[in-house]
Parts: sequence; structure tokens; C-alpha cells
Amino acid sequence: MFKIFVGFNLVEQMHKLRHDKRFNPNLFRKKTVGFLFVAIIFLLLWFLPTESFGIDGLTQVQQRIIAIFAYATLMWVMELVPAWATSVSIILLLLLFASDSGVKWLCNAAEVGQLLSYKQVMASFADPVVMLFIGGFILAIATTKTGLDVHLARVLLTPFGKKSENILLGFMLVTALFSMFISNTATTAMMLTFLTPVFKQLPEAGKGRIGMALSIPVAANLGGMGTPIGTPPNTIALKYLNDPEGLNLGIGFGQWMLFMVPLVILLILVAWFILKKLFPFTQKTIELKIDGGMKSGGQTTLVIVTMVVTILLWMMDTLTGINTYTVALIPFAVFAMAGIISKYDLEEINWSVIWMVAGGFALGYAMNASGLAALIIRAIPFGNFSPILILVLSGLLCYGLSNLISHSATAALLMPILVVVCTAMGDKLASIGGATTVLIGVAIASSSAMILPISTPPNALAYATNLVQQKDMAKVGIIMGTLSILLGYAALMTARALQIV
Repeated sequence: MFKIFVGFNLVEQMHKLRHDKRFNPNLFRKKTVGFLFVAIIFLLLWFLPTESFGIDGLTQVQQRIIAIFAYATLMWVMELVPAWATSVSIILLLLLFASDSGVKWLCNAAEVGQLLSYKQVMASFADPVVMLFIGGFILAIATTKTGLDVHLARVLLTPFGKKSENILLGFMLVTALFSMFISNTATTAMMLTFLTPVFKQLPEAGKGRIGMALSIPVAANLGGMGTPIGTPPNTIALKYLNDPEGLNLGIGFGQWMLFMVPLVILLILVAWFILKKLFPFTQKTIELKIDGGMKSGGQTTLVIVTMVVTILLWMMDTLTGINTYTVALIPFAVFAMAGIISKYDLEEINWSVIWMVAGGFALGYAMNASGLAALIIRAIPFGNFSPILILVLSGLLCYGLSNLISHSATAALLMPILVVVCTAMGDKLASIGGATTVLIGVAIASSSAMILPISTPPNALAYATNLVQQKDMAKVGIIMGTLSILLGYAALMTARALQIV
């Protein structure tokens, strides 16, 4: 993916670094031990006597789902294979051993309990949330093909003048804006490319270059919080919040932006202040030049009109009655019919992310459809738990994991569990703003994880420029991660008190 995006060379470099690390011969022994450990835990949970789990009424199918969930957790955390590969294997395991299309002598409902519908397991890949992902990718591809993204960047950065600190703020705000609607990875690659002539103007001995390089991943990570399509954890949270068979809260695209966009603006201003203090400019002015431009013609006009209409419909979904997922298919259909998007452009869609979240959705479906979620609610006294404790633990756990593994995998892993917890706690969560604070809080925590180069693709891209040292990234990541989580939870509780969500 990303071959058509500005700055693709940076993306290629990032993937090469990850590939070399993953297939380093020195890691082969560790990976072998890791696979053996995962296999032992998986088989142990699979073959233990059902009674040993201490959950009354636990069926064999539910026990298998527990084993598969443990397998998914360990594989995602240990990253023995890419996250999307783990998700594909999760779906296959559920189909073979827990569905009505599974191995005949292992999937007799009379003996092993309620089986999953194989159609529903497979439907995880065609979940409405997946359509939202695809709509976002299509918008990004169309804006890039027409040069609209470069033109917008030039127009939006012009008002910030030539003062170094102002240009830093301009790049952060524009990056955050793009990240709300375009892939964080593509946005970061493009904006870092635009910064190349800026880096050449700044003295090598000065700290301003470091601040500039760090500003892009920080802004991309924070900006992704602004819309449901900004980053996968947001979309995953929206799925569980709006699930008709679950929490069914009906949070719309516009509602999300109403309380998240002001939070993003505040965080960007805070990050700007921190970056310019930690990495002050010795050169006070910069000549900014962005090459490239927007193509003229009817196709570009159609992309602009369609993009504006799509965003407006997303923001007015409660008024029009057209849900977010349906709106996401409008640009896909329009651009396909107009020939703006070709079959070759579909290869630019980040299918690995879609497979990644599909595996998480399949796990969530399995927990609910098998009755395991209801069983856990009855077995564990979640109602006695402190809401603050749930909030703190879920946020810290998500933040910690997201710094080490894919934030999408972290969200896919934690969301189904937290839905069970929130359902069991019921009205007791009202004191902290309800289930929305817990689930969206996890999405915020995942976007706040930016301590290491491996934490997010934007971080990895910035690190690949060789302008940023890990210690500088960690320093900024810890400060901004802490502040964004605290301010994020405060914003969520405020939004709930004002009945925005």
C-alpha cells in the first residue's frame, strides 16, 4: 500500500526496517520458544476439564473460545507473526472448531453446546465498520491521485508565514487535520516529505530540526482521535458502542467530532508549546516551499464536491438518518462510476488493517453468540468494582500495550472484554460518564501511545529520517501521552455531563 502517496520512499524504508527486525536470524530461537509457549497455553486451556474453570454452565464451545482468545492475546502481544495473520488464524479456528460448519465430530451442538453461525463469523470481514474503513481509504486515494492533498497542504500552511515557531504550529495543525480523514501513515509520509527543504535550512547543531521531525508523528497520532475514521481504535470503539445487540448508544460521526475535535486542537497547542520549549529554534525564520499541485479538470472538481458532501453527511447523520457506514460508500460508488478509482487503486487499500480488525470482531461475536459473555457477567461480580478503578486500569493497560504492539490489536483485544465489564456494571458507570468514557477512553489511550519508534507507524516514519533519537521520542511521548489521556478523560466526562454523547 501507499505506492501512490507522497513520501512513499519513507514508508518503504520503515517496512524494510520492520522486515529486517522480524526476520533477524538471532530472533529465530526466541520466536520458536514463543510459538511453543503459545501452543502449550492454548492446548492447556483447550483440554482442561471444563469444571476446572470454576464457571457454572461452561460448555465445550465456550471453553474453546477462551482458548482461542488466549491464543489471540499472546500472539498479538508477542508479535510472533504480523497482527493481521493472527486475525486470519483466529477466524479459521472459530470456523473449524466452534461453528456450525466446523469439523463434524468436534462440532455436535448436542455435545459441545451452542455453535456459532459460520456466516456470522465470516461476516466479520463485511461488518459495517469495515465499510467505514474502506470509505476512508478511498477518500485518501482520490485526494492523492488528484493532487488535492498537496494543494490543501500548501494553502493551509501559507497563513502561518515564515516564523519558525509558527510554521511548526502550522505543520502540526495541518497534519492533525489530514489525519482525521486520511491514513496516519500516508499523512506522516507526505508531511515529512514537505519538511525536507525545511530541514536543509535549519542548522544541524540546533534542536529545531528534532522538534520539527517529532511534530509530525505527534500531530498525526493526536489528530487521528478527531473522527471515527481517523484511526482503527476509534472505529472499533464506535462499533461496540453502537452495536444494536450490545450497548446500542447510537453515537454518530458528528457527535464524535463535536467533543473530540476541540480536544485535538487543545492537545496540538499543548504539544506545540512543549516541542518549542524542549527543542527551541536557533533560526527564527524559514522559507517554506511545497512542490506539486492539484490537477485541473472535472475529476478533481468531482472529488472536492464528493468529499465535502461526504463529510457533511457524516456530521449530519442524526439529521439525515443516513448512518455513518452507509455514507462511507458514497465516495466509493461515485469515484468508481466516474473512473477516478480503478481496480488497481483498490490495491492501495490497507487490507491488512481490515483483516486485523475483522479478527477482533470475530472474537467479540464469538463471546456474545456462544453465551460466554453472559456467563462471565454472571460469574464475576463486576457490579462491585470501582468505576474509577476500571477507568484507570483499562486506560493504563491500553496505553502500555499500544506502546509495544499494534494499537489496533490492543483495541480489538480489549474492547470485547470492556463491553462485558460495562454491561455488567450498568448504571454504576454513570459517575464517570458511562460506557462511552471507558471505550472511547481506550481509543484515546491507544492514540496517546507514542513513546517508542515501534509504537505507531508515524513514529517509525519519523525515526526512519535519522533526525530523531529514541530518547527524544520517549521524552515527548511520555509527556504528551500522560497529558492526552488525562485531558481526554476530562473531555469525555464533560461531554457526558453536557449530554453531547
